[in-house]
Amino acid sequence: MERAIIGREKEKMELKKYISSEQSEFVAIYGRRRVGKTFLVKELLEGRFTFRMTGKEKTNLSDQLLNFSYALEDFFHDDQRPKSWTEAFRMLSKNIERLGDGTKIIFIDELPWLDTPKSRFLGALEHFWNDWAYYRSDIKLIVCGSATSWMLKKLINARGGLHNRVTHKMLVSPFCLEETEQYFQSKGFNYERPEIIDCYMAVGGVAYYLSLFSRDKSVAENINDLCFTRGGELTDEFNKLYDSLFKKAENHVAVINALSNSRKGMTRLELISKTKLSNNGNLTTLLKELETCEFIRSYQPFGKEKKNKMFQLTDQFSLFYLHFMKSGGSYGKNYWMQIIGKPEYIAWSGYAFETVCLHHVEQIVSALGISGAYYSPCSWNYRPSEAVINDTDADNDLKRGGQIDLLIDRNDKTISVCEMKYSSGEYEITKAYANHVDERLRTFKKVTNTKKSFSIVYVTPFGLYNNMYARKVNKQVTADDLFKKS
Repeated sequence: MERAIIGREKEKMELKKYISSEQSEFVAIYGRRRVGKTFLVKELLEGRFTFRMTGKEKTNLSDQLLNFSYALEDFFHDDQRPKSWTEAFRMLSKNIERLGDGTKIIFIDELPWLDTPKSRFLGALEHFWNDWAYYRSDIKLIVCGSATSWMLKKLINARGGLHNRVTHKMLVSPFCLEETEQYFQSKGFNYERPEIIDCYMAVGGVAYYLSLFSRDKSVAENINDLCFTRGGELTDEFNKLYDSLFKKAENHVAVINALSNSRKGMTRLELISKTKLSNNGNLTTLLKELETCEFIRSYQPFGKEKKNKMFQLTDQFSLFYLHFMKSGGSYGKNYWMQIIGKPEYIAWSGYAFETVCLHHVEQIVSALGISGAYYSPCSWNYRPSEAVINDTDADNDLKRGGQIDLLIDRNDKTISVCEMKYSSGEYEITKAYANHVDERLRTFKKVTNTKKSFSIVYVTPFGLYNNMYARKVNKQVTADDLFKKS
C-alpha cells in the first residue's frame, strides 16, 4: 500500500509509469544529500522490492560484497558469499530467474559507494544490465546516489559500456514553498506563511533540514538551535554537503564562496579571476554539476551574448551558512533572535528573499496571468564605461548604470519588471524609491533599445502599503501567490 508522501507528484507519477511499463527499465535517481531520494522510493514501493540493498560509505570491497550477500540472504534465503561483483550480480540474476511472472523491482541505494578502488563494480553492473536485464521485460532496476559527480559521469553520462543504458534519470529537488507548508502541516506545526518564508530563506526546502525543526519552537528559535548552538545539527552540514556530492569538492566550494559575495552573479571569467581555477573543461563540468544540483543557476542577461552568461548562487542554505555560520564558535546565547532586524540581517534577508522568488518564477508568472504565453525570465545589469562617465555630452541616464534582478520577457510586446522586496509587513514605496525605479527603467530602455512596454510588478510577502506610488504599480504578487501550485 502506498504511503502518504508530501508533494513529489511528478516524481511519483513517473516512477509508477516506469514500474508498469512493458520493458525493463534502468532508473537513475540523483540529487543533493538529505533531499529525500531514498524516502521517495521506499515509501512509494515498500513491500514490492524483489531485492534491495544500500551501499556503505567509506568501506572496502570485501565489506560491500558481504553487505550484498546479506541482502541476498534476506530476500532469497541464499547464503552464498560472492568473491567479486561479477559473481554477486550473477547470484542475483539466478535467484530472480527462479521467481514466477511479474515485475521484479531491484533497488540499490547509494550506488556510488559500491564503486570502491579496483573493485570492477562498474564493469559487473554493465554486464548485468547489458547481458541479462536488458533482454527481459520485467526488470525495474532503480539506483540512487547523492554523489552527483559520480552519478553524472559514471552512469547518466557514461561513455563506456553503460552509455545510453539508463532509460530514465530523475532529479529529486528540494521542496517548493507549497510542499514545505504541506510538510509542516502534516507534522502538526502551526506556522503561518510569512514564518515559512523565513524558514525557507535560511534552509530552503530540504526535507531532512525541515525534519529537525521542533513544533514547540518558532522558526527563529529552531534556526538558532540548529545553526548557532554548540553541537547544533546543522553547524557542520555545509562541508558534509559538498563532500558527499562532489569529488574534490574544494573547487566547488571555492566557486560557491566566490558567488556568495556577488548578488547579481559572476561571469565565467570573473569566477576564474576570483577563484584562480583553470579555464578548461574541468571548470565547465564543475559549473554544470553545481547547476544540475540546483546550487547555482546560469542565466543570459537581457540583450547580452552567450559569452556573457552569468552564474548566480541560489542555494538558500549555502547563502545562509556563508553569511552567518561560517565564522562559527563566536555566537552568544540566542544569537539569531538578537540579530534579526540588524543591518546584516536586513541585507541578507533582501538577497535571500530574491532567491526564494527565483525558485518560484513559475508561481510569479501564474500570478501575473501570463502562464499560457511564452516568456523568458532573465536579469539585466549595466555599468557605464569610464568614457561614458567622463563624456560631458553623454546622456545622464547612461552615466548612472543600473541593475534589475528579475525581468520576465514576454512575447506580447511586454516586459514584466519585478521588484522583489522582503518586509515584515506591507512594503511602502517611497517617493525616492519610485524615482529610482523610473530612472533604472529609462536607463534600461536606452541601453537595450527595447521597444517593449513595461509592466511594473512588486513581489512582497504582505503586499504594498496603499499610497500614490503603490497605485501606479501594475501588479502585486504576495506570499499567498508564491505558495500556489505552479
